[in-house]
Amino acid sequence: MITAALCLAPALLVIGLFVVYPLVATGLLSLTSWDGISPDRPFVGLDNYGKLIADPAFRNSMVVTVLYGLGVSALSVITGVGAAALLNSAFRGRAVYRTAFFLPVVTSSIAAAAVWRYLFDVSGPVNSALQRVGLGETNWLGDPHLALVSLTLLTVWKQLGLNTVLYLTAMQALPAQVYEAAALDGAGPWQRMRHITLPLLAPMTFFVVVQALVVTFQSFDLVYQLTAGGPMGGTEVVGFLVYRTAFVTGQFGYGATIAYAGFALVFALTWIQWRLGGKDQT
Repeated sequence: MITAALCLAPALLVIGLFVVYPLVATGLLSLTSWDGISPDRPFVGLDNYGKLIADPAFRNSMVVTVLYGLGVSALSVITGVGAAALLNSAFRGRAVYRTAFFLPVVTSSIAAAAVWRYLFDVSGPVNSALQRVGLGETNWLGDPHLALVSLTLLTVWKQLGLNTVLYLTAMQALPAQVYEAAALDGAGPWQRMRHITLPLLAPMTFFVVVQALVVTFQSFDLVYQLTAGGPMGGTEVVGFLVYRTAFVTGQFGYGATIAYAGFALVFALTWIQWRLGGKDQT
């Protein structure tokens, strides 16, 4: 019993320092009106939470973040499964392509967003290519809706390598006997993908979706470099609003409140996803 407690002590210490303490400290900070500089932290109780409910900037950030999260989640699953299925087949140079798919993951987020900002500029290569095929010029980063689409595509591209590796690992662990039996029964590639591969990948899909939601709610660097939350708040996700509130306007107490609300929403969405599908797969 004592040995087991000693073995658990380091893990409990790490959880306490890096999980419990930040949550408690942020919660206490959200009950103050601290400006980040003054040694005094005036206690305001739940006033920040009342302010949060009536704050149009917070409501906008929640809507933007949910749309952003849904888009990234859906596209992460589609692109991850598709890329993994392609890389799971035997062809010449497969190792090179696997490496190429993973490169965006290890690329600096700031550098990647800077390149995408250039690509989607009004006079950038994307518009030039569209004009060559007879399509008009599009202000990708100047329109709130298109800017969110651009941010979503950038995030999916940045996470594609990781999602591909996750799905590829899961696919290679699937029982070959099931596919052999399905092939003997006359099932084609699409039928095997639809009725065997996708259902068996459900646990990994649940993980990918949860991970995508966490990434979108924590997103800051991509937003900062690509759009800086604009235009007109069209890409101001919760993570960027926390930064702007705390570090730009000096409202650290209120910024902590927004961060807590964002954490609550991520937790709620994860729990709903777990109840709807993940629970049966764990």
